[in-house]
Amino acid sequence: MDDTRPVPDRDEATLLRAARRGDQDAFAALYQLHAKAIHSLVLRLSGSVDTADDITQDTFLKAMRFLPGLRAELPLRPWLKRTASNALIDQFRRQWRAMPLPDDDVIADAAAMPEPNAEIAGLLRRLPPLARTLVWLHLMEGWSHKELAARFGHSESWSKSVLSRALTQLRADLSDNEISPDA
Repeated sequence: MDDTRPVPDRDEATLLRAARRGDQDAFAALYQLHAKAIHSLVLRLSGSVDTADDITQDTFLKAMRFLPGLRAELPLRPWLKRTASNALIDQFRRQWRAMPLPDDDVIADAAAMPEPNAEIAGLLRRLPPLARTLVWLHLMEGWSHKELAARFGHSESWSKSVLSRALTQLRADLSDNEISPDA
């Protein structure tokens, strides 16, 4: 992930075609083009550097296996982001089977330590991983409630409910951080 060699000056479609033919430098260049964005997405969703490292690596290993099926004329990053998001969701689902989902009291307790003037990223980190993932995928990645419900194995109303509670919590956290004019 920390490899900072310069990326060859070739477009993504050319790199993808070369990687399909076994050109390891072309695949390394594709990695350099996209790894930071994939790692950032998973880190933002999971809050864990180790998880982000693992899923980023797994995503590119999967890309290597699926090279023949990837269309060179389409951008690679959306496919990589979807693959990484799905891998993280699968990991969350395995963890959630072992423990019950938090109830409203636990979600409220997670935001009990507000920081003044918190940034959006800090606010998102206060959400439990499930809520943070749904907020990010819905609002930033554009996933519909239908897609979220299908991917998580729940109903659309479940997705809407979790998202609504998370947004309510974020609004409350934001209002707690506002400084009154009398202060």
